[in-house]
Amino acid sequence: METYSKALGVRQYHVASVLCQRAKVAMSHFEPNEYIHYDLLEKNINIVRKRLNRPLTLSEKIVYGHLDDPAGQEIERGKSYLRLRPDRVAMQDATAQMAMLQFISSGLPKVAVPSTIHCDHLIEAQLGGEKDLRRAKDINQEVYNFLATAGAKYGVGFWKPGSGIIHQIILENYAYPGVLLIGTDSHTPNGGGLGGICIGVGGADAVDVMAGIPWELKCPKVIGVKLTGSLSGWTSPKDVILKVAGILTVKGGTGAIVEYHGPGVDSISCTGEEGGQATWPLPCAGPHGSPVGSRSMATICNMGAEIGATTSVFPYNHRMKKYLSKTGRADIASLADEFKDHLVPDPGCHYDQLIEVNLSELKPHINGPFTPDLAHPVAEVGKVAEKEGWPLDIRVGLIGSCTNSSYEDMGRSAAVAKQALAHGLKCKSQFTITPGSEQIRATIERDGYAQILRDLGGIVLANACGPCIGQWDRKDIKKGEKNTIVTSYNRNFTGRNDANPETHAFVTSPEIVTALAIAGTLKFNPETDYLTGTDGKKFKLEAPDADELPKAEFDPGQDTYQHPPKDSSGQHVDVSPTSQRLQLLEPFDKWDGKDLEDLQILIKVKGKCTTDHISAAGPWLKFRGHLDNISNNLLIGAINIENGKANSVRNAVTQEFGPVPDTARYYKKHGIRWVVIGDENYGEGSSREHAALEPRHLGARAIITKSFARIHETNLKKQGLLPLTFADPADYNKIHPVDKLTIQGLKDFTPGKPLKCIIKHPNGTQETILLNHTFNETQIEWFRAGSALNRMKELQQ
Repeated sequence: METYSKALGVRQYHVASVLCQRAKVAMSHFEPNEYIHYDLLEKNINIVRKRLNRPLTLSEKIVYGHLDDPAGQEIERGKSYLRLRPDRVAMQDATAQMAMLQFISSGLPKVAVPSTIHCDHLIEAQLGGEKDLRRAKDINQEVYNFLATAGAKYGVGFWKPGSGIIHQIILENYAYPGVLLIGTDSHTPNGGGLGGICIGVGGADAVDVMAGIPWELKCPKVIGVKLTGSLSGWTSPKDVILKVAGILTVKGGTGAIVEYHGPGVDSISCTGEEGGQATWPLPCAGPHGSPVGSRSMATICNMGAEIGATTSVFPYNHRMKKYLSKTGRADIASLADEFKDHLVPDPGCHYDQLIEVNLSELKPHINGPFTPDLAHPVAEVGKVAEKEGWPLDIRVGLIGSCTNSSYEDMGRSAAVAKQALAHGLKCKSQFTITPGSEQIRATIERDGYAQILRDLGGIVLANACGPCIGQWDRKDIKKGEKNTIVTSYNRNFTGRNDANPETHAFVTSPEIVTALAIAGTLKFNPETDYLTGTDGKKFKLEAPDADELPKAEFDPGQDTYQHPPKDSSGQHVDVSPTSQRLQLLEPFDKWDGKDLEDLQILIKVKGKCTTDHISAAGPWLKFRGHLDNISNNLLIGAINIENGKANSVRNAVTQEFGPVPDTARYYKKHGIRWVVIGDENYGEGSSREHAALEPRHLGARAIITKSFARIHETNLKKQGLLPLTFADPADYNKIHPVDKLTIQGLKDFTPGKPLKCIIKHPNGTQETILLNHTFNETQIEWFRAGSALNRMKELQQ
């Protein structure tokens, strides 16, 4: 390990801790000997500020404050590749399986930075919280045992099933102002609600950081969102990001950090509290009398993933301080106060793009269906639905998820529910509630919110992702039945929630979901429309008030955390060779030093192709630790331009149409290397690296598209694939599924230099196009070695 550390230039994690001995404030209760290193952050910021000689945005302060070499690092937004030292790693159970399998393959004895595993993805919503949790523990026993023992062996904290959703647990325990955290889930930016830079990555990136290797990130641009005015009425913090998503679209934030600032931040983040108002940074009143704080800012940051942003962040303020104190971290808040100048943007800092949102003019929004950036005011969605032929009747309303499952979210929904119950009403739609964590579940049970929502007709599900990621055993419709659901989730791609492509899913705030579930129709506008009580009298719902934080302390509920032992020498991690859920990894083949000749086109994808299309979730989650088995879902949701169908492609040898994975396996068996042709923003959505591992495993050599989503592009590079883009996007139309491609220039593969692609048509004609790439020298080494993991092993040797 010592030799490996020297070869890679590894900065051992304890160095950062030593620099912060002065403060002696632990990063979390669970790691009392790992300290927050604001001193190092300050030192690095000062070095970079002197070099750049200009005011810095908050994003720049935190990112550049974690540079491995602040004095020598090239820094140019949108161009440079930064080498960074994140403070910690977090993994959810679906992605942790492959991440830990890769870490095991690295041969390293322990993780180099604090790391955690969170069991939230494998619990299927079926009957209700306790029953579903018991069923999940039984079905997934092998996987949970693997993750628990791997965590114990390699020094990773383990949050057991039922603990809650990874992002809520991070907010409650691990996020803090100025932290640089990476997580193997696309909604890791949730932690920006506590002033941290929290970035979603693939498992291979997490392995690098856990191995102590500097983590590479293309220097982000910074999009400023200036908030003015204040929220009121039914408008909620969720509406801020729904509005921004409508402005920027699903790819408008690609390559950028979204930084919220301006006087309107205070209407979201600062309110008068019982016992007196805060005096720093500014005293202010909250929206319609209800305090909206750090968790609401986290909601906005969380859904920033839907605009392709690297992450999103809010400046440190009193509401963050209050949340830290309420969650038992007053010492962190006090330390943050000492360093607060480094936790807010400099006056006069420059943003690459500036958007202004007047909160006073903002109306409640509902986005969808089928894409999270199709924005509608709630007042207008009914008319739009009638015009477009979308079902008006709402079959199910679902609140919760990592985006909106806080104490305040549940309280606002309960406030709406109480009004309906007072008039004898219950939900016309089915209604489900997903608490964000065991702490939230226990506290809303104690304070009565859960029972109010049950009285309305709701079912409280397990503390897990559930229907948000497709873990939903839905029984009220048949597949192919056209219907509408309304959720407080973040993502609504086709088939995502229930695997039914005809489910029209809309996303909005929890209180709007609750109101619409009571009314049962998209045509209901709670701001203006009336309901009829059981007494025949009409009444209008009032905008809900709720406490941001409980008046009493949070109820922690059951203890669901497993500390890694100090001595793990006797710990074993077993993976059965006959397991259908877990499979040890074999190294991918190295590049043979030649250009890629006569690549067969597996599929030319038409239109949107998210990671859900490339590697579906839902029932496939059970194979996330078994690469060969999960590869049977490769690109089954992508639309083939040749016939307009999903999971139906032509086998170039037999000329028969068949499933995409079967055709890929045929090519692999017969030594035929292949390529995928994609459209815009290919790979948007989840961070799941299986969408990169699967094509590599089945014989792909390149993915050529008009553009890529950030995480997926990196994941492809990590696995030794070539993510390439058309120098001229119109060249997408020159390639046909029956063509063969040759990619030239790999012997002289250098950063910034396009590669040539020769298109060979069946009639014997040829044409040449140029393909761009974003590889740097390190990433080119990954390609030559066959994968980033292979390269890591080469360096060890």
